[in-house]
Amino acid sequence: MISSQNVLSHELIGLDILVSGASNPHHRGLSGTIIDETKNLLAVETSHGVKRIPKMHSTFQVLLPSRELVEIDGSVMVLAPERRINLHEKKRIT
Repeated sequence: MISSQNVLSHELIGLDILVSGASNPHHRGLSGTIIDETKNLLAVETSHGVKRIPKMHSTFQVLLPSRELVEIDGSVMVLAPERRINLHEKKRIT
């Protein structure tokens, strides 16, 4: 089950997100649903279309299925999703 302790070892696509901080002022306050993830970007479906938000220099609030709100510094997510998931899973096992 996805929780605040293991959110980085799970798939983020489909979760609701708010950009709580960003170096680009136009990205701050954007909210929507994550529809894609690359090494450096999150694609978010907003009410104004799809926005691509750089992970680096951004802070996100993610709403988990349990309705728990988790804040994540985007710099810790700057990896390809499959590598991020495997990396955090290995840390959890050891």
